[in-house]
Amino acid sequence: MDSVPVYHGAISRETCERRLGQAGRDGSYLIRNSESVPGAFCLCVLCKGNVYTYRVYQDDGGSWAAETAPGQRKRLFRKVKNLISAFEKPDQGLAMPLLYPVLAQKNCHSQPSEQEL
Repeated sequence: MDSVPVYHGAISRETCERRLGQAGRDGSYLIRNSESVPGAFCLCVLCKGNVYTYRVYQDDGGSWAAETAPGQRKRLFRKVKNLISAFEKPDQGLAMPLLYPVLAQKNCHSQPSEQEL
């Protein structure tokens, strides 16, 4: 996940909300570690001043999925960037399409793994 530009690591929900609020545009989004589920991540998107959070996780087969609105079919992706691309489109089960990435500021850059890209 470290190679995903919108991955902010183990930031708190409050820090996430502050960063998205500073971005200030509906559709701004980032990914952070889940505070309540070890090994899971949160895809957070700003919509009308509120931050909506969707759990993102990797299944036993290595595919990525996001928990979306009830009634939406579960979709699996080989890479996180594919998941993000799919949710850039409207009506995919999120409160708002992913429009404006909030990039993480990294002190050091690691090489992206083939699995994540």
